[in-house]
Amino acid sequence: MRRKDRERDAEFARNILANCLYATLSTVNADGTPYGVPVSPVLVGDVVYFHCAPAGQKLDNIARQPRVCLSCASDVRTIPEEFTTQYASAVVFGAANCVEDANERRMALVKLCEKYTPKHMHLVDAMIARSFHRTAVYKIVIERITGKQKKLSHPQA
Repeated sequence: MRRKDRERDAEFARNILANCLYATLSTVNADGTPYGVPVSPVLVGDVVYFHCAPAGQKLDNIARQPRVCLSCASDVRTIPEEFTTQYASAVVFGAANCVEDANERRMALVKLCEKYTPKHMHLVDAMIARSFHRTAVYKIVIERITGKQKKLSHPQA
C-alpha cells in the first residue's frame, strides 16, 4: 500500500466488510478484461458469502478463473472545499467457489437475511423454501484482507 499512514489492520478491514451494504466483486472476462459487479456480502468467520442467480457473466468468469477481489467502502464523505474525500475501505483477495452443500447454502442465506432483513426473520424459512432452487450461493475464503482509512483531522460543521 502506497499510503502507509492510511493503512489499517485486518480487524478494521473485517469490521468494514461485515457492516457494508454492498461490495464490488471483480473478476476477469475470457478476453482478459476486468468485470466488476455489486454484490451483497455477509462475513461468516473467514468466509464471505453472496447470493445470485445461478447463471451469468460473473459466474462464467469465476468458473474459468476463481481468483477474485472484493472491495467495499463506508463512511464516505466528500469535502469539496478541500478537494478530498473521507472514507474507510476494505479489500478482500481470495478464490470464489459455488456452495454446493445444501446445509451450507441455507446457513449462508439465513446469515444474509440476518444482516439485510433482521426484522423479517419470521419469513425467512418460507422465502428460502420458495427460492432455494433458483438461488446460487458463492463463497470467498479470505486469503488476504486489507483496510484503509482517510479521516478528517478536523471536524466539519
